[in-house]
Amino acid sequence: MKIPKPRNLELGDFTATWRLCPISLLAMIIGGVCAFVALALLRLIGLFTNLFYFGRWNASLVSPAGNHLGIYSVLVPIVGALIIGVMAKYGSERIRGHGIPEAIESILLNGSRIEPKVAILKPISSAISIGSGGPFGAEGPIIMTGGAVGSLIAQLFHLTSAERKTLLVAGAAGGMSATFASPVAAVLLAVELLLFEWKPRSLIPVAMASAVAAVVRRYILGFGPLFPAPPHPLFIGPEGLLGCALIGILAGALSALLTVSVYAAEDGFEKLKIHWMWWPAIGGLAIGLGGLVFPQALGVGYDTIGALIRGDVTTKVILGVLLVKWFIWAVSLGSGTSGGVLAPLLMMGGALGGLGAMFLPYEGAGFWPLIAMGAILGGTMRSPFTSVVFAFELTHDANVFLPLLVASVIAHAFTVLTLKRSILTEKVARRGYHLSREYAVDPLEILFVREVMRTKVAVLPASAKLGEIWQSLRADDRQEQRLLPVVGLDGELVGVVTRLDISERIEQEGDAILSSSLADLARKAAIETYPDEPLRVVVYRMAEKGVTRMPVVERSTRTFLGLVSLNDLLKARARHLEEERRRERPLKFRFFFPGRRRSIEGQLSESP
Repeated sequence: MKIPKPRNLELGDFTATWRLCPISLLAMIIGGVCAFVALALLRLIGLFTNLFYFGRWNASLVSPAGNHLGIYSVLVPIVGALIIGVMAKYGSERIRGHGIPEAIESILLNGSRIEPKVAILKPISSAISIGSGGPFGAEGPIIMTGGAVGSLIAQLFHLTSAERKTLLVAGAAGGMSATFASPVAAVLLAVELLLFEWKPRSLIPVAMASAVAAVVRRYILGFGPLFPAPPHPLFIGPEGLLGCALIGILAGALSALLTVSVYAAEDGFEKLKIHWMWWPAIGGLAIGLGGLVFPQALGVGYDTIGALIRGDVTTKVILGVLLVKWFIWAVSLGSGTSGGVLAPLLMMGGALGGLGAMFLPYEGAGFWPLIAMGAILGGTMRSPFTSVVFAFELTHDANVFLPLLVASVIAHAFTVLTLKRSILTEKVARRGYHLSREYAVDPLEILFVREVMRTKVAVLPASAKLGEIWQSLRADDRQEQRLLPVVGLDGELVGVVTRLDISERIEQEGDAILSSSLADLARKAAIETYPDEPLRVVVYRMAEKGVTRMPVVERSTRTFLGLVSLNDLLKARARHLEEERRRERPLKFRFFFPGRRRSIEGQLSESP
């Protein structure tokens, strides 16, 4: 039977529909709202920092390092941590942590629904945590808070879970875009860490939300970049690129150690015999003691990050960031307090670059700290392209794209090969769930029914009597085909029957039914598929209708062509696995040696 090869004109590259337009409009509104949410969070951080360390009512961002509390400054992080513990215990446990894993969990497990109280408690708890000296950034909390705002707005409308996810992520991207003046990096981060897909239906609304938030930010927070950098050379030469590769390896190693240290601290807290509500207070004690030794380790540290990028730091500051900041960040984050990870990673990456600048070629002030910042993000967050764009948007230094790409990708490669999960997905995995960060085209999307269907199948004539067919089926014990297509004289599919259908009808109606034709007994409303349909569509149809095998018919004439079953779909998967695992050398070289050929020809001429 010749199988037609249609042109598949109804198939497209993407699955987006006009539903994209109202969702994008909602996302833009959410992006604008989240810009003001970001402003509110930054003002809250400034307010609590001024209240805790300087005793004044002021919402401007300041560093806790300039306080005059002396030994009493140790108590400030403890007080802040106790407040957070109470809020988490009696308010919502979801305010614990650095935000992104919690947003991921809401998407995966809760149908992209976040409780309204989380949208209120998360920014307040984070502001208290950072304002009382916590060595965290504002990005994790704003991602969680922006996501909560997007989820709340989405819950006001009649939307699918996938559409709620898009709007939740739109809020997260809008918040990050407004906080860091990084609209492109916010979209990339949302795609890589929250959407887990690259589809127009979600990418476009999220991008629009991020763009609107960036525009609104310019009116309420000012223009970027957040950390202006001196211009660096466009060409750094082979030695410089080798230095970037070395920084990538070192950043990858540091990323792995940072991830291990955070979860080692968390495991240590899990062994304590006290309620988790008190764990942040222990983390607060570590923060207070670390702040006595190195005050610059307290708070978000934007001023220190800026100084590292300008190359305006001493060796003491570099070592203080690497040792003290690392210690108090790992312990306090492991204790379950509230705060983000991006700003601390930027600080520690910059300090690593400061160390590298002592022995690597000079490429301009702050060059190596900037490259190491991007590399540490690429390694720890497992998002190398996001880290490259993020570093550019933070500094507006376009000349470092190539060095950042080299260092970030190498750091990413190091952590991918040495750690199973990132610092963000490890927490989700510890709660018993699994994430995959790899994006690829589903092989069932590019294979068609005509490539796997079976054409050598048994069919039943519609005009045949049931008694004749039943005798044949009972006599043929080797017949294992369960679904039996019933076709007319012209090959058109009339319906389908199964052995069970026939036996049940005979049991119910007796011998009287044996004189009926199969056309009267066949199920007319059979679930069908077509030869030009992708296998993914077939899988979805099987799952929706609860069947495991379907007849294949030609679209226009309904001529029966064959059968497709789950086993056939598994064969398609097996073909993909073979492509992944089978090693071969299709191209082979045959070398021609003239002297050797003459020798062979002489031997042939001498032989009888």
